[in-house]
Amino acid sequence: MCGRYALTYSPDEIAEEFGADRIDVAERIEPSWNVAPTDQVYGVMVRPRRDDRDVMERRVRGLRWGLVPSWAKDVKIGARMINARLETVASKPAFKRAFERRRCLLPANGYFEWYGEGKAKQPFFIRPRDGGVLAMAGLYEIWRDPEVADDDDPAAFVWTSTVITTEAEDDVGQIHDRMPMHVEPERWSDWLDPARAGDALLELLVPAAPGLLEAYPVSPDVGNVRNNGAYLIEPLPADNDSAALF
Repeated sequence: MCGRYALTYSPDEIAEEFGADRIDVAERIEPSWNVAPTDQVYGVMVRPRRDDRDVMERRVRGLRWGLVPSWAKDVKIGARMINARLETVASKPAFKRAFERRRCLLPANGYFEWYGEGKAKQPFFIRPRDGGVLAMAGLYEIWRDPEVADDDDPAAFVWTSTVITTEAEDDVGQIHDRMPMHVEPERWSDWLDPARAGDALLELLVPAAPGLLEAYPVSPDVGNVRNNGAYLIEPLPADNDSAALF
């Protein structure tokens, strides 16, 4: 699964990296080295232009992490829907419609997984070996809050997201058996295209090539959502017992 990740890129950096036409962000999100469920994150998606719905544009916008289906009665359900399994994403009711029409990319510096049992679990940070952006396959939904009467109130519509996960490739599978689905740059346009559908979508999602990612042990402080800062993704010293696990 993916239950924590790091996101320190600005919307401008993301727009440049992903070739976005528009930054649709009301309030900029502070860099976070400890993104947790229900936090605000950035996503990249393709939407119709507001002044001409026949023209599609690639946008960067803020999303709440934890997908809330349009039919949900309460936004709290999103805390349990931070991940969507590749094996069932096209058929599970909570994700089916979003998979068909509302796909996105969720940029990250990398993500965290824990190895071990009980209190002895050691967190690892997993990131692209080349230090680049990790483009995680995601879905987004727009949930109408029934407690807000006015459709023109920005709070009336809550934009939410989930990370698609798959079986982990060998390099990181010894830490955890699941990992976020990575989308290669040459597949971004096809993945984001709302007109693309059916089995062709699943064909776009392939596990990260072996050797693309690296993993190393980090401070257990990441286990507490109140902790934040660049030190959370720094490798533990080589003489630390956890640094020699793999």
